[in-house]
Amino acid sequence: MQKIDKTLEEWRAMLDPEQYQVCRLKGTERPFTGKYNSEKRAGTYHCICCDLPLFDSNTKFDSGCGWPSFYAPIEDSAMIETRDTSHGMIRTEVTCAQCDAHLGHVFPDGPPPTGLRYCINSVCLDFKPRDGA
Repeated sequence: MQKIDKTLEEWRAMLDPEQYQVCRLKGTERPFTGKYNSEKRAGTYHCICCDLPLFDSNTKFDSGCGWPSFYAPIEDSAMIETRDTSHGMIRTEVTCAQCDAHLGHVFPDGPPPTGLRYCINSVCLDFKPRDGA
């Protein structure tokens, strides 16, 4: 995987303001407002910044948290996990391994088989339905 390296100005030019705020400045979209929170079709979720496939719909579940939740990425190598101590909390941030876009956080309270909950901002994702979905 080749790393994508752009300036903040280049990212700002290609992303809409909310995408830029969340993906590049580590913001968060408001819960229950993201377009993929209730998405049920079969397909894959890609990074909005670089198109790297991140999650398959088969791993998506309704966690009730207000953001799309998945119990596993397509490939572990697609994400980088980093300790996040912002906002008075200790969490694990997940970023895209190819372009460093902030995606959300992963928590150890998900369903089997992994027990993980990847809580991902919809604005960071591009959903690509499978044929016929």
